[in-house]
Amino acid sequence: MRITRRRRAIFFFVTLGVCLVALAIALQLTWVIVNWRSLILLLIGIPIFLLLIAGLILNTIFLVREVRRNERHDGFLNAVTHELKTPITSIRLYLETLQRLELPEEKRREFYTIMLEDSDRLLASVEQVLKAGEVGQRAPNQVRIETPFHDLVSESIGAILKRYHLQPESIAFSINGQRAEARRPSAAESGGASAARIDEIFEILGNPDDLRTAVLNILDNAVKYSPQGPEIQVHLYLQGEAWIILEVQDRGLGVAAADLKRIFKRFYRVPSRQMFKIKGTGLGLFLVRSIARQHGGDVVAESPGEGRGTTLRLQLPRHLVSARQTGRKNDRVIA
Repeated sequence: MRITRRRRAIFFFVTLGVCLVALAIALQLTWVIVNWRSLILLLIGIPIFLLLIAGLILNTIFLVREVRRNERHDGFLNAVTHELKTPITSIRLYLETLQRLELPEEKRREFYTIMLEDSDRLLASVEQVLKAGEVGQRAPNQVRIETPFHDLVSESIGAILKRYHLQPESIAFSINGQRAEARRPSAAESGGASAARIDEIFEILGNPDDLRTAVLNILDNAVKYSPQGPEIQVHLYLQGEAWIILEVQDRGLGVAAADLKRIFKRFYRVPSRQMFKIKGTGLGLFLVRSIARQHGGDVVAESPGEGRGTTLRLQLPRHLVSARQTGRKNDRVIA
């Protein structure tokens, strides 16, 4: 129903714009016919005519964009309302059950666990909305900390596995083409020198909280849009000497070519029946792009088509200064 109303509104404004342009052309032709002998009047009339046509076209484009933006905004409000209402209703139901009935301790613990998970979901939704407003208004280069990005990705994968109760094999993680674990081993397990070397290679100067938000949103999307069960490939590697690339590939619903750039817009959700069945606010990929660009990077999406999976590629600048300085120190120690 809403899609039909939007199409009607767009059709109305486009038709109105075309009619006004046609009317302006008719008036201009009449002006030319009536005043064809007067060069001055013709020279005055033609620029005015061109400005009128340009104004009508720009006004039509603006109105169509406003209709689409309002539609996305309404969809966002509905999605957020659902995301907030569902866990609150669940928590209230379990609390009322605990209040009315005398339950065994094991059952009570189970209810507490469910309520904590619903609270985490509620908090995540609120934080995402707040983060979207914060990132959109924040000036770049505010907080910059040396961050081992491979460690952050590893922790994020572990968090997603726990959030969706997935088996470890659901998300295959590799670093520079070599298989890696979702949770990074300690220095005692992996060897301090090797761990330090990886830290140097994949170090980013940035805001760890924002970077974690970006990675979690990419992984969260890959899981949510794989309704038949996630089979996700996560690759972390270097591109040249200056760029760190995080590539997340799923075999889920896929994205049509026309929507590959639009999915990074605020509130945008792909207009598909399958997509609308999946919960979301339309802010996740907007946050990813905003955070990436504030760190001097970017994110792109690729998909062979609907039903054929999606690949998201996050590109971030590598912190080269620290790596060079550490390399020189290591060279001195070896010498």
